[in-house]
Amino acid sequence: MKDCYLKKNIDFQRVYSARNVNGNKTFTVFYKKNNLNNKRVGFTITKKIGNAVTRNKLKRRLREIYRKNFNELKDGYDYVFVAKKGIDNLSFDELEKSFLHLAKRLR
Repeated sequence: MKDCYLKKNIDFQRVYSARNVNGNKTFTVFYKKNNLNNKRVGFTITKKIGNAVTRNKLKRRLREIYRKNFNELKDGYDYVFVAKKGIDNLSFDELEKSFLHLAKRLR
């Protein structure tokens, strides 16, 4: 589970440059085939959303949602979830619902 996160900037850039995009009102998700037999995910929350405390709280929530719904995303892909404005007003359940909605669309 530890190696299932994107951490390096170059990894994020690779996913962005593939230009495969999907989204809903909460997230924009970029994805790219990674030629591995596991999935990796990264979360991006821009400075337009809240302060550092708010952004870190959101990232912790998103990581937990990902951990709980690990099998919803397809293996063999890298995913970058980009948070949209207004995400800081959503409850945990609303975030999870939005994540699952996108995961279903990506399958």
